[in-house]
Amino acid sequence: MKAQPDQRAVILGQYILENKATVRAAAKKFGISKSTVHKDVTERLSKEDRELYTQVRDVLEINKQERHIRGGLATKRKYENLSEHKKSSHK
Repeated sequence: MKAQPDQRAVILGQYILENKATVRAAAKKFGISKSTVHKDVTERLSKEDRELYTQVRDVLEINKQERHIRGGLATKRKYENLSEHKKSSHK
């Protein structure tokens, strides 16, 4: 993504708001680092579009609160997949 940092911050903010996306998901979508996304939406966006910044901050706060749940589910899937793999390789 080759936009100016302030423009990029607005684009990232809109994406996060529209998709209820995490910082990690936004970084992957736009091919930039998580650090860049975080800096854009927490620092640059607050100066560029205060209303959008407030809405994005709320989405990120919800994501932060749900982070431990997503991590637990990912771990559960990992071990279910390992279990399935072991079962299929013993046949």
